[in-house]
Amino acid sequence: MKAWGSKLRRIRALVWKETHQVVRDPSSIAIGVVLPLILILLFGYGLSLDVRNVPIALVIEQPSAEAMELVAGFQLSPYFQPRVLRSMPAAQQQLLEHSVDGIVRIPADYSRHLGAGDAQLQLIVHGGDANRARIIQGYVGGAVGAWSARQQAQGRAIASAPVKLQTRLWFNEADDSSYFLVPGLVVLVMTLIGGLLTAMVMAREWERGTLEALLVTPVRSDEILLGKTLPYFLLALVGFALCVLSARYLFHVPLRGALWVLLGASMLYVLVALGIGLLISAWVKNQLVASQLTMLVTFMPAFMLSGFLFDLRSTPLVVQLISYALPARYYVALLQTVFLAGDVWSVIVPNTLALAGMAAALALGSRVAMRKTLE
Repeated sequence: MKAWGSKLRRIRALVWKETHQVVRDPSSIAIGVVLPLILILLFGYGLSLDVRNVPIALVIEQPSAEAMELVAGFQLSPYFQPRVLRSMPAAQQQLLEHSVDGIVRIPADYSRHLGAGDAQLQLIVHGGDANRARIIQGYVGGAVGAWSARQQAQGRAIASAPVKLQTRLWFNEADDSSYFLVPGLVVLVMTLIGGLLTAMVMAREWERGTLEALLVTPVRSDEILLGKTLPYFLLALVGFALCVLSARYLFHVPLRGALWVLLGASMLYVLVALGIGLLISAWVKNQLVASQLTMLVTFMPAFMLSGFLFDLRSTPLVVQLISYALPARYYVALLQTVFLAGDVWSVIVPNTLALAGMAAALALGSRVAMRKTLE
């Protein structure tokens, strides 16, 4: 019994010591408490595979009572955010910009053909996300069917033939989900190379003390930053080239925009990821903590809150607002636009400017943090 008592005292002492260590170590609290809390909040509130509040353009070429009643059915539906337009070119431009997910065209002779029993509606859906496009087709078909049922319930004279819905997918005629997923994977690769590798390498240098050894040399802080990050910038460009070649020739994803636009946007995003990695490593100086924090700050938001997996317009407003602070959101929009739609400058310019501003701010912040740390 005495031996067991001594054993329990030793175990209790070790447990007490490790508990103190956990309390004193911020990284343990972050991994054990903060990280699970963030995951719960992200998966519970941020991750949404539902399709709600679909922005859709309703083109009424000639107003009529029948057309307006059909439009009212979309306006009353909880699944749509309709925008009533009078011309197809305006609606097509919004579809190019991905401001709307689809176009329902009500032709000028809709009322006359409705009475004759051969009425048709045209539905054009943004097919970048094949699964979302199929759901939107079902929603639109359900809205048209519900309108027909209301007409019959009210005893109105409707031709026995139902209204035909002619559907066409834009940007993804093959209805292939890889058109949506492969460009998003480029974001994850660039994030891993630019953010995670840089943070871990710099943190390893801090742990080994090699960066402090540079203090006795004439090397300046900006030269250290350039020398440490340039190889990973070039490595990220190699990864980018592999991703583009794989997307084009393995998965047959079209590249409808200019390659130089795609390259310029990718270089800006890599600079942003490098800046985040440098700031994290200058702050924590520990490989394990740097890797965990980088995954939390860069990879997870790029994976879940960038529009890569699901449309952010289906998420709560708070999550949408948070996503505007994430560089991956702008890069995903650029990739999907250049790959699938082409050089839509109304999308390219604002997203590129946002990445450029973030890259400049992070570069300045990294230089200031490095100078203070070295001093």
